[in-house]
Amino acid sequence: MSADTAANTARPEVVLGVGGGIAAYKAGEILRRLADHGAQVTVVPTAAALHFVGEATWSALAGRPARTEVWDDVHLVPHVQLGRQADLVVVAPATADLLARAAHGRADDLLTSTLLTAHCPTVFAPAMHTEMWLHAATQANVATLRERGAHVLDPDDGRLTGDESGAGRLPDPGRIATYGADLLDVSQRGVGDDLRGRHVVISAGGTREDLDPVRFLGNRSSGRQGFALARVAAARGARVTLVAANTELPTPIGTDVVQVSSTEELREQMVGRAEQADAVIMAAAVADFRPRARGAEKIKKTESAPVPELELEQTPDVLAELVSRRGADERPTVIAGFAAETGANPEDTLRLGREKLERKGCDLLVVNDVGGGKVFAAETNAATILDVDGGRTDVPFGPKTDLAHALLDQVRHRIRTAS
Repeated sequence: MSADTAANTARPEVVLGVGGGIAAYKAGEILRRLADHGAQVTVVPTAAALHFVGEATWSALAGRPARTEVWDDVHLVPHVQLGRQADLVVVAPATADLLARAAHGRADDLLTSTLLTAHCPTVFAPAMHTEMWLHAATQANVATLRERGAHVLDPDDGRLTGDESGAGRLPDPGRIATYGADLLDVSQRGVGDDLRGRHVVISAGGTREDLDPVRFLGNRSSGRQGFALARVAAARGARVTLVAANTELPTPIGTDVVQVSSTEELREQMVGRAEQADAVIMAAAVADFRPRARGAEKIKKTESAPVPELELEQTPDVLAELVSRRGADERPTVIAGFAAETGANPEDTLRLGREKLERKGCDLLVVNDVGGGKVFAAETNAATILDVDGGRTDVPFGPKTDLAHALLDQVRHRIRTAS
């Protein structure tokens, strides 16, 4: 076997089912992005989908033949083998008709037959007119599919065909592909939906403290690590609330996002939502100080005016407050924090982290060495996870999702231990 062949066999197999809606053209972007994540994609369009995008287009984009008929290559039994061999099935757009046929177990074409034989994660990305999405029959079909373990996304609210707008727009193709890639990652790691039934509240980004209507004190956090945690937790089955401070990242599918700006706004949201959470992860970079007074108007710069002196005061310690509020019922069960440190050397950085873990009283603390501006706004990270029992887990340099999985592994263990 050649090296290229061996590499191809190691790539996950994804079936991309395409329903017969105008959003079918957007599925090409989903295909490309899934391929960018390392997947081999086989496109299975319905007969109606081929009225919008032709078979040749799908074959060219996928680099392998699109599969359209049960009767093609019958000796290979495609209506059985495609589903059996798939590591992930994504149906986008999933029309009202396709959702109905899937919910009722129909096997009247190659795609619905494939859905019945697949034992891997299956994602439906609905797209249809608002009335069709809100119809009781469609909602019942969606509920049925979700009860069976399928991942049925909520459609976006926006421009539809013609002049109409409303709920029913296909979710952003990039977000769909990222969600699919996260499910593949979870499956390959063998963790499955081990956080199903758990509520995880995560903070992300960096808070800003206003100096005047134009200027603010802030920090360099992009929110990427917190968003990676939210994506991974959702892919592992958790109900995720993401409190995002001043981020510009796309909303992760499967999460409830709350936008905040200042430390006080973040504090209110985290404290209020922690009471119903199984785990709280404070990944946001929270400002330690804020101006004692905020200018009502823009502070002017003139040659005659003196340079203003900035008087600061401490902001609330959100992580410590969350720990102190943990009640007799131990909700949240697990509290994890992050420490961005700049020590003289690695051991000095860890010493600062251990001191912070003891001072804050949380269960887990992720220690990041951010000297020289590294980590911020990057797609990669390396860190050490300290736990209250004295343990230490070193997470080597890699994608921020690796650190997210490592931390959530420990969160899951502590939840189970406490249950």
